[in-house]
Amino acid sequence: MPGPARVALLVTCLVDLFRPSVGFAAVKLLEQAGCTVEVPRAQTCCGQPAYNSGDRADAKAIARQVIAAFAGYDYVVAPSGSCAGMVKLHYPELFADEPPSLARAQELAARTHELVSFLVDVRGLDSVAARWQRTATYHDACSGLRELGVKQQPRRLLASVDGLTLTELPGAEVCCGFGGTFCIKYPEISDKMVTDKAADITATGADAVLAGDLGCLLNIAGKLSRRGSRVEVRHVAEVLADMTGEVPAIAAPAP
Repeated sequence: MPGPARVALLVTCLVDLFRPSVGFAAVKLLEQAGCTVEVPRAQTCCGQPAYNSGDRADAKAIARQVIAAFAGYDYVVAPSGSCAGMVKLHYPELFADEPPSLARAQELAARTHELVSFLVDVRGLDSVAARWQRTATYHDACSGLRELGVKQQPRRLLASVDGLTLTELPGAEVCCGFGGTFCIKYPEISDKMVTDKAADITATGADAVLAGDLGCLLNIAGKLSRRGSRVEVRHVAEVLADMTGEVPAIAAPAP
């Protein structure tokens, strides 16, 4: 394993507001991987909602705040492929016409990683000391998969969880229909997509479904709940950090 590293945790808005346990799980995993973890108090939203809505001015303003807040760390890690992808890929696009800001955005992008990818690809982790007596299936969130190449890394670590049997999900790479503002702009299409996803999850016979992005998990949890399903919904970090006995499964958001 590489030497000690100073890591800043990009908590993400959804983790902060809906599922702080994912942030604590991320800290635990990073510390086990030999990192010193800090949570910059000045951090804000990464600006993804504004960016996805075409509001480049506000997205730039938010990005400048994030770039300043995360300066000086060896790495920046987020328990979310979409937020990590925003910083790593889209910040440089935002500042393509501003060379000084572009250089700072590119420097931050080079240090930014999705949590499980960082653990496996950067820190060389190949197993965890966790136990979870379940049969689970895994949903590949779009941004982590398509923007950052997160596919085998979570499966590799989950294979080391004592008592866990992982069953592949048909259509694991198919979008769940959340897509940030997509589910608001196109609710009928989004609902059809998550309905199909919930049916595929149920058909596996798994006790639980895991993923690395909380937006997907909240969307899936809501649909499974409305279908009367007992399938447990969890962020992969909670399982890898052996925190399943400490926090309940993800519930559907209040209407």
